[in-house]
Amino acid sequence: MYFLVYCAMRVMGKREIGKLSMFDLVVSIMLAEMAAFVIEDIDKPLSYGIAPMLTLIIVQIGMAFIGLKSRRLRLIIDGKPTVLISKGVLHRDEMRKQRYNLDDLLQQLREQNVDSIGEVDFAILETTGKLTVFPKDKNTSNDSNSSGSDSEDSSSSKSKTGKNQIDGFPNIKYEGLPLPLIMDGKVQDQNLEIIQKTRFWLKNQIQHNGILDFKDVFICSIDHNGKIYVSPKDDKK
Repeated sequence: MYFLVYCAMRVMGKREIGKLSMFDLVVSIMLAEMAAFVIEDIDKPLSYGIAPMLTLIIVQIGMAFIGLKSRRLRLIIDGKPTVLISKGVLHRDEMRKQRYNLDDLLQQLREQNVDSIGEVDFAILETTGKLTVFPKDKNTSNDSNSSGSDSEDSSSSKSKTGKNQIDGFPNIKYEGLPLPLIMDGKVQDQNLEIIQKTRFWLKNQIQHNGILDFKDVFICSIDHNGKIYVSPKDDKK
């Protein structure tokens, strides 16, 4: 049974041992169950497990060949990728459809060395569950940062520090990971304590972005450079 399962995985292709789609995962689980069914009961002949396993292998290979020629079938079997972030904007409805929460999103962004949602141009949830991230062009951000530093002595320097920064509040810099300050309308007070700020300061920040109340914020986060990202809720969509 060991050699049969090994050969089955080889015949079905390298895709089976990489990132599994929903269909691939079901096939792998069923193969394991069929093998275990025969191994657990030594009184049953091997044909009781081999026959259904061979049938499943034939079905999987057949579906794979048909999928090579039919994109519609591939979409039915594997589904299609979902865009969660585009141009730095979170698509909350798509996250809800995929039952994909903010903690999942932030974790996968950290795994790809992305500090903040504001640094993401596009984030696509693949059919395998992997998050593909396209960060914003660093050259553009570097140019804007350099122009801001060159104008520090001018009277308009405050307006060039970024739309998320309020006059009278200097940039916050601290050593540590990016922190969520508001998640799904709830203020993360423990993170405010880390950066030594109050709810009053936080409310001024979101109001600067056109949001009046905490409950209207889907996520608000701050990175280690003091840049604040705010995404509002949009229940109308």
